[in-house]
Amino acid sequence: MPYSLPQDKPVTFRERIYLPEVLRGLAVVTRHFLRNAFFSRDANPDVLARDRRLNLVTTVQYPEERVAYPPGYRGLHRLVPREDGKPRCVACYMCATACPAQCIYIEAAEVPGDPIEKYPFRFVIDELRCVVCGFCVEACPKDAIRMDTGEHAPATYTRAEQVWDEKRLLRGPAVSYQSDPWLEREAPGVPAADLARMRGAARPFPGNAADEYSQTPGFSPRALAAEAKPRAR
Repeated sequence: MPYSLPQDKPVTFRERIYLPEVLRGLAVVTRHFLRNAFFSRDANPDVLARDRRLNLVTTVQYPEERVAYPPGYRGLHRLVPREDGKPRCVACYMCATACPAQCIYIEAAEVPGDPIEKYPFRFVIDELRCVVCGFCVEACPKDAIRMDTGEHAPATYTRAEQVWDEKRLLRGPAVSYQSDPWLEREAPGVPAADLARMRGAARPFPGNAADEYSQTPGFSPRALAAEAKPRAR
């Protein structure tokens, strides 16, 4: 619906001469100069935790000082390993299909001696083309790819150094679920001793999982909402 705007007030004599506002600006500049000259700077990278009594505005002196990434930060990718060191990835191409930047390339191969299970013979991610959307993590049905490294892409001199293969991506703590198909059946491609160890380390799939992000620490929508409630109060 339309509404009426307040009428412009006439400019006062004090505002027309500009001198009082100029003096106010000089006072602000002088106050900041004296504060920064005689008081130590607050070097805490957490802006919310800085001392507000002096109202200091400080710049993070990178790389000596670094800002801690929030829990929901999407860092560099990693392929999640199983307990036997192999990737959880079954080369289903779901992540490559969901990727809007088309930066994931996969070549599938069959596990020797196992006509059912597949593994990524090649798994390549071009980190320069990645738009850090997290769609690959959401699309993965096996919780085989995560972005929970807490790292950003390092600076490189060549483009080829930003192309990460399966050997570089496979890292981090191993994950095993009791519902994993290679644990529920007799997997010919896994030795009996390794299979028994993996079954012993497997944990049940979380019942409160909202999506694949809930399997990655810091990415659960419900957990993030619960953490935000005390801050809102």
